[in-house]
This record gives sequence, C-alpha cells and structure tokens, in this order.
Amino acid sequence: MRGRQLGRAAICLMTVGVTASVTACGAGREAAVAPPRPPTTGDVTAHREADEQAAGKAALDAYSGYLAASRTASRRGDPHAPELSRFLADPLLTRVRMAIRDAKEHGAMRTGTLRSAPTVTAVSLDSDPPTVEIQDCLDATGYRLVYTTDGRAVPGSGGKRYLATATATRYPDGRWLISAGAAHQDQPC
Repeated sequence: MRGRQLGRAAICLMTVGVTASVTACGAGREAAVAPPRPPTTGDVTAHREADEQAAGKAALDAYSGYLAASRTASRRGDPHAPELSRFLADPLLTRVRMAIRDAKEHGAMRTGTLRSAPTVTAVSLDSDPPTVEIQDCLDATGYRLVYTTDGRAVPGSGGKRYLATATATRYPDGRWLISAGAAHQDQPC
C-alpha cells in the first residue's frame, strides 16, 4: 500500500514538473510576441457607431412589434394578450392595456390599417438604462374604433396623420422594450 502511495506521489511530482517546464518554455515564447496595440480613436468610433446602429435597429424592431401586438390585441379586445409584454414595458404597457380594456367595456374595438414610418432620433447607450428615442408619422386614416355589435364607426374616432414619439429602453436581460410613447395628434405630419 505504501508503495502505491509513493508511486502516486512520484507521478504527481513528475506531472507538476513537466507542466512547470512547459509553462516556463511557453512564457519565453510569449514574451517575444509584441504586445497588442491599444485601439485607435477610429476603432473606438467605428465600434461605437456599430453599437448605436444595432441599438437603433433593435429599438425599431421593438416599436414595430409593439404596433402589431397592440393592433392584434385591440382587434381581439384582449388587454392581457401575451404579445404585448414581448414588446412593451411599463408605464406604456399599462396604458395600452387600459385603453384596450376601456374600448372593450364600451363595446368597441379598433380595426383597419395603421401605417407607420418610424425613425430613430437619438441613441443614448451611456444612460442608465440605455435608451433610443423614436419619432413616427402615424397614418390612422384607415384605422378606426368601431362598435363590435354592428361595425359602425364610433363618432369622433376618425383617424388622421399625426406625429408620435416613443422611447425604447434596454433591460438587463438585453431586450429592447417600448417603455414610453405619446401621440401628438395636434401635430400633423
């Protein structure tokens, strides 16, 4: 038994010795390699621009998803449609759910087509949390609030073209969600 323990100890020492010599040899070769150069201002700027473009694209995708999800949920009269929380965060999520619930309680729903032409107006990756500001010209001329019983348009609910703004926020899990939005119906576009 004692011979077996000595054999194991000898193997361990030999392994350590070989590892140390290989590491030592490797250290000599690594020292001969030039150290990596620090990034230049151009590299940093290009990387920053790429990050901002990726954030803008992700925010616009979330915004488009928000519009589609809210149209679908409005058409079904479902304020708790799961797709809403895939693209929206509070406080906007609660506002959208309340609007859908109010329309449903009054026997109405949204139908038709809502046209959108969003653009990114600002990207702030250094803010905590990072945000992207979006501006949109919504065309709601073909998007109406109608009574569910007979499909008649609700009086005073005719749509028009107007400016809308939204804020996309990046959450700790990496998702971009629309957290704030405003319809500026007094500002045509």
